[in-house]
Amino acid sequence: MTPSSPVSALTIAGSDSGGGAGIQADLKAFAAHRVHGLSAIAALTAQNTRGVTAVHVPPLDFLQAQIDACFADFDIHAVKLGMLANAEVIALVADALEKHRPPHVVLDPVMVATSGARLLEASALEAMRTRLIPLATLLTPNTPEAELLLGRRILTAEDAEDAADALLELGAGAVLLKGGHLDEGSRVIDRYFDGVTREEFIHTRLPVDAHGTGCTLASAIAAQLCQGLSLPNACEAAIDYVARGLQSGYYPGRSEVLVIDHFGAARPA
Repeated sequence: MTPSSPVSALTIAGSDSGGGAGIQADLKAFAAHRVHGLSAIAALTAQNTRGVTAVHVPPLDFLQAQIDACFADFDIHAVKLGMLANAEVIALVADALEKHRPPHVVLDPVMVATSGARLLEASALEAMRTRLIPLATLLTPNTPEAELLLGRRILTAEDAEDAADALLELGAGAVLLKGGHLDEGSRVIDRYFDGVTREEFIHTRLPVDAHGTGCTLASAIAAQLCQGLSLPNACEAAIDYVARGLQSGYYPGRSEVLVIDHFGAARPA
């Protein structure tokens, strides 16, 4: 029997030593979707369910070597971008994407950890806006990240609609503005807009403090794109995946912070 060749997805992001977010969450999500996961580690964090205690950014030439090694050997259908700590890293990654031109780029503009730790240097914000966002097939900010990118508050549903439009004007192919940080009662509303199609994906808000949801969502979208789904359908499927994973999530550390159950999420609802 000849082994099959699964499609590959590459995550360029930060490593989470606690295993609930970052590269570790990305690879779990890829595997759950039967996509071969590749990784280029752009940052290392000393992290657990209680927070981030230290960050180390590897030398740029080593990050470049990781990315080039992946593209030299694998058929990469999608790239997921996560924690890119400074302007120099962002510039290197943007150059690599312009060189290799993967079919899909899902950009999770990681700026602040759930714990409140700043994960993006202030000087890198403009590089994010001008170099990376125009290369993104999809931009997936949460409300605080969208506020930083736009320089304005998002407090209402109308604000969120306007923000999705404004984010699209920064050059991404489409925007999925996540609603977990916006108070809309018992519902979480994620808003998708690509200039033509506008969708709202609605789930019941769960009474939990969860870790790694943004990383998991972006990598699940990338995996669904690898499997051939359209962009709106990939977003919907990935949001459902995260919702299932939260419903069967678990507490691996000593704090009351939930981590997604990728095995449970992989099962149909």
